[in-house]
Amino acid sequence: MYLAIISAFGVGGATIIGVTLGFLFERIPHRFNDVILGFAAGVMLAAAMLGLIIPSLDYGNVWITVVGIIVGALFLNMADRLTPHLHHITGVDQEAHVHGQTNLNKVMLFVMAIAIHNLPEGIAAGVGFGGSDIGNAITVAFGIALQNIPEGMVIVSPMILAGVPKKRVFLIASFTGMIEIVGTMIGYFAVSIATAVLPFALAFAGGTMIYVVSDEMIPETHSHGFERMATYSLLAGFILMLIMDFYIG
Repeated sequence: MYLAIISAFGVGGATIIGVTLGFLFERIPHRFNDVILGFAAGVMLAAAMLGLIIPSLDYGNVWITVVGIIVGALFLNMADRLTPHLHHITGVDQEAHVHGQTNLNKVMLFVMAIAIHNLPEGIAAGVGFGGSDIGNAITVAFGIALQNIPEGMVIVSPMILAGVPKKRVFLIASFTGMIEIVGTMIGYFAVSIATAVLPFALAFAGGTMIYVVSDEMIPETHSHGFERMATYSLLAGFILMLIMDFYIG
């Protein structure tokens, strides 16, 4: 129980650490921003495959995984149409930012994807602590925390550039980490229920992550003339998660 609580706050706190680091580099050049965003894209791709989709397949039903991925991607696609209704959360005057509305919508779609995938990730960590293999649960939680740091970093700058007040940026970004704390505790206290819905939830989260990496992150990193560096950064992020999964997963 205590390990689950500590890990829950560690996983969620990693996002806040990333958010804090993001504020330190909020006005970074496009070159560096594309490198960091590319690295995060690689981390997210690896996390989607190694931490979400493959574990979903481990439950033995490939069609649940396939449907989960498709539904996750379609959900995020539909959410793109709903993002204008999220402007009141950002504190940005929609009428005063008509020209920046599309950019803000994309930013909020990205943030939404981060928030969505954090819940089943947290549930996955919590299920581990509710089971008998505590060692594996710790490594899963550590891997999730590691990827949450760059995730927290990369959602700060886009929101600030889109005109979101800094206090709102911190609250919104931190909230994505708090979702993971909730997910971890849900997984711990409802292992049997979580196990029943986890295959779909994992695949759903994986679908949202792949969608946002392809639809938002990669195009953004390839729009300022630094696409080669961004590509290598993506590979570096993916390889880092692959190595970590091999040795401690």
